[in-house]
Amino acid sequence: MAAENSNLGPSSGPNRLRDLCTFCTISLDQEEVYRTKVYEKSVSPFYGEDFYFEIPRPFQCLSFYVYAKSMFQIRDLPVGKVAIRKEDLYKYCGKENWFQLQPVDPHSEVQGKVHLEMKLNELITENGSICQQLVVQIIACQGLPLISGQNCDPYATVTLVGPARSDQKKTKVKKKTSDPQFDETFHFEVQPHPFIEYYLLKRGNYDLGSLRLKVTYTEDNVLPSAFYTALRNLMLKSPDVKPISASAAHVLGDICRESVGYEALLPVVRLLLHHNRLLPFLTSVAALELENTQEANTIFRGNSLATRCIDDMMKIVGKSYLTVTLKPVLNEIFESNKTCEIDPVKLKEGDNVEVNKENLQGYVQKVFTSITQSSSSCPPLMCDVFRSLRQLASKRFPADPHVQYSAVSSFIFLRFFAVAVLSPHTFQLRSHHPDPEISRTLTLISKTIQSLGSWGSLSKNKLVRQLLVIPVLKEPTFEKEVHKRAQGRKRIGKKNFKKRWLRVTNQELSYHKQKGKESLCVIPVKNILGVEKLEESAFNRKNMFQVIHSEKPLYVQAGNCVETNSWIEVLSQVSRCNPGRLSTFHPSAYVGGSWLCCKELNENTPGCKPCTATVLANIQLDIDCDRETERIFSFFSSNRSRLQKMEDACAGMSVYLGQQEECSAFTIQDPKETFRTIKELGEVLDDLQAQHDSKGALTDEPGTM
Repeated sequence: MAAENSNLGPSSGPNRLRDLCTFCTISLDQEEVYRTKVYEKSVSPFYGEDFYFEIPRPFQCLSFYVYAKSMFQIRDLPVGKVAIRKEDLYKYCGKENWFQLQPVDPHSEVQGKVHLEMKLNELITENGSICQQLVVQIIACQGLPLISGQNCDPYATVTLVGPARSDQKKTKVKKKTSDPQFDETFHFEVQPHPFIEYYLLKRGNYDLGSLRLKVTYTEDNVLPSAFYTALRNLMLKSPDVKPISASAAHVLGDICRESVGYEALLPVVRLLLHHNRLLPFLTSVAALELENTQEANTIFRGNSLATRCIDDMMKIVGKSYLTVTLKPVLNEIFESNKTCEIDPVKLKEGDNVEVNKENLQGYVQKVFTSITQSSSSCPPLMCDVFRSLRQLASKRFPADPHVQYSAVSSFIFLRFFAVAVLSPHTFQLRSHHPDPEISRTLTLISKTIQSLGSWGSLSKNKLVRQLLVIPVLKEPTFEKEVHKRAQGRKRIGKKNFKKRWLRVTNQELSYHKQKGKESLCVIPVKNILGVEKLEESAFNRKNMFQVIHSEKPLYVQAGNCVETNSWIEVLSQVSRCNPGRLSTFHPSAYVGGSWLCCKELNENTPGCKPCTATVLANIQLDIDCDRETERIFSFFSSNRSRLQKMEDACAGMSVYLGQQEECSAFTIQDPKETFRTIKELGEVLDDLQAQHDSKGALTDEPGTM
């Protein structure tokens, strides 16, 4: 949503808005979900903010409220609102529209409709006098508001208010519905009167101004999981496609770039992340971008497919990292609210620029120290990506010793921490936009952090080097006493369990007879292919795990279940980037000429169970892969014409290798491989569209039944 107000009113009188600041909120039904920044002293503010959010529950009305904020008012004053019912959203979808602001009062906040019937009867009493009876029938209500996304327990009251008495009657309560059927009739005796009329009182009104909105609303109709298998597998295969520009994921980013920018990449990132396939994809697209980067000082500075994917990854997996690193110091900045303005033009009367400068330096020092001491909190996946970027940058610009740091700082400082400081509400570090003065302070801190993140500052700060050269283990070593099963290199021989001192570093795993003694065996970390739990039935022992490497598996029994999980987590982390890691394993042992788990006779047969993903350790994610795949399908479907143009461009390049205008809009390194991917995509998309059509899942107008 991008919003702009025009001619907010009234502009005169005691409540004039020229001296007030305004902001806009977004509500689903009557629950606020977002609010804009505060715009200072203007009757025609331009908010210019975009909000993208998934709606996790049913709703009936999307509302936008404009509020006036004043230092002299205890609470914010509602100026007006725009309310759009769900079934009407399709009328405005994807287009900018001016909406007249409507008054905000308790009566205008009522949502839904009531169906009632009223009539006035004349009755002759036993003594012959005439009386009047008002008959009110409450038939039904429709579209009542939801409370936190749930249906309420509604009832209706009818109140007759007169000069001498008041009478109220109430319907029965209907459980859990927004469309209750009452069908109840109430009778009221009223005094005779020459005439009884119903008036609709029209209050004095004035023009409250208008709100310009661009609203895009889509509904995803998610089919059973089996229907998405082909498209999902095609996307998950993307990291292995050579060149990466011929992969389905890269093709999606290419064809959607003109219509929605790189918005279509978010479901791709989430899908690959869930299936532990994101790191190789990010490495490949980053390598492709570096091929086209001519100057080391411009590395990863643009808005490209690679930078957008890495940005999305950091926002998804880095939320807790930001909370630990920035939230305490941001809370202090908001609560203390010290003035930090150093621009002479913007100084207020009575401000001391030297005091302001000290305040700013103090805040910057606290933020920067929090960042540079946060390496142990950095999520493993971010560490892996940064390590990969450093290696790629060094390989691309071998003559520049500093590029390995600038490649990482362009993300960690410019695209992550600096952005979070500038807009903490977008990272859930604060609930709302800061007020204008704090916003100015955050802007100054953010700009300083960006400057300190440049290479010129890195050379003077060893702490930043520690952040960029992020260790895999928080401590240099991880070691404990365990029971190890003898590996038994021969088929016949003594195989038993002995106490050993197990030790792991970033480079090697080793075991020793006692702590401090020479190693009996050393396994390089780079040779580890998997670390998994071992079934208790393998050796009739609990708390066992196996280290699968280039030779025979190493079977280890830890002291308890907590130690077992700790060993698996540590060993998985240090080896998670190893090439050739297994995708399957045997959860039991090879004993007596067969695998106990699957009964296969060949000792070298591939595993019978999928390996456990390790990249997502310590990251709490709730990813619905079917929903993400459906989003990918919808992006492909709405850009089929662009996909066809790309296919035609590949076909043309295959027969004529000269420069063609239609080819320049796409990244086509290998026309034949890209053509093959697009043809496969077309078949998969057609099949999935047919399933949608057969299920009746798609409609012509979004938002309709």
